[in-house]
Amino acid sequence: MGKAKVKRASTSIDMTAMCDVSFLLLTFFVLTATARQQESLIVDAPHSYSEAKLPDGNVAMITVGDEGKVFFHMSDQNVRVQALQQMGALYGIEFTPEEYGKFKSMEDFGVSMKTMKTLLAAESGDRTADKQKGIPVDSTTNASNELSSWVKQARLASAKILRDKAIESGGDPDDIELMTVAIKADADEKFPSLNLIIETLRNQKQNKFSFVTGLKAD
Repeated sequence: MGKAKVKRASTSIDMTAMCDVSFLLLTFFVLTATARQQESLIVDAPHSYSEAKLPDGNVAMITVGDEGKVFFHMSDQNVRVQALQQMGALYGIEFTPEEYGKFKSMEDFGVSMKTMKTLLAAESGDRTADKQKGIPVDSTTNASNELSSWVKQARLASAKILRDKAIESGGDPDDIELMTVAIKADADEKFPSLNLIIETLRNQKQNKFSFVTGLKAD
């Protein structure tokens, strides 16, 4: 008696649907992602054993490079625009919508307010660190200490934006996280330059801030 033949099922799998979904997801991420520009001032930060990390957003970074040159960075693009508007009102400078758009896309900057328009008019490739003289900073709370003004206006802008979002979502506007302020300095930077930054923050009652370091090997 002959053996019954078992019908073999096909082992091929139609991957068309999965490929379509993968390409749709890839297209979505490419179109919605925001390219992050490289920081203008690159420093060699000191190393430590701390593994604590800065928050992903709502951060103001003060970078101190060669000879005490100071750059400022705000992680949130909307905070950048709001802070520039407030700084313009404080120093009597009007900016155009195009200039606000350029400033919104800038990762950091290191110029005085009187030369801000010149920086915004330059091409992105011409906004290198060697062509920026740094933000004026001293030990006072006067308008001459522009870094103090930037930190203050950035914090006010961040608080205003977060409160507005909380009100829109029905949350408590007083229950918001304050902006994190961090200092990133070159490992060989002299103490007097850093002391000016620390005194600037202390004059604003900003006694809690972070130092950005690299992770030292065990």
